[in-house]
Amino acid sequence: MKTEWRIFAAITAFLVLASPVYAWWTWLEFGGLEWIGTIALLLSGFLTGMCGWYFWIVSRRIEPRPEDRPDADISEGAGEVGFFSPGSYWPFGMAASCAVAALGVALWLWWLIVAGFIAIILTVSGLVLEYHTGTRRTAEQ
Repeated sequence: MKTEWRIFAAITAFLVLASPVYAWWTWLEFGGLEWIGTIALLLSGFLTGMCGWYFWIVSRRIEPRPEDRPDADISEGAGEVGFFSPGSYWPFGMAASCAVAALGVALWLWWLIVAGFIAIILTVSGLVLEYHTGTRRTAEQ
């Protein structure tokens, strides 16, 4: 996790330092401060800072992973990574639901936005609960 928090810290530092530079540059170029870009850079910096802070806290609480140790062998990172569904149609449904909601936002049709968000909630719930209910229920439950 050390690598992750360092990457996020570097991105945070760049965004926070780029924000006043951007503000100064737009003030010189256009004769006034461009607020939207300046605030967007600051908020993006704070967002990446929160992610980096989370990874930093987690890296202090867990043992160093093989990718965090310079003396680790490649074989130490081998093994099971996690469980991945061999075949699921829920991601397609989630993409279709997001497309419906985005179309509703693009056309500003409130009923299509609501229908899209309801479909998103249902398809995300289906994906999360895919192996907890029904015929694909796993044996350890």
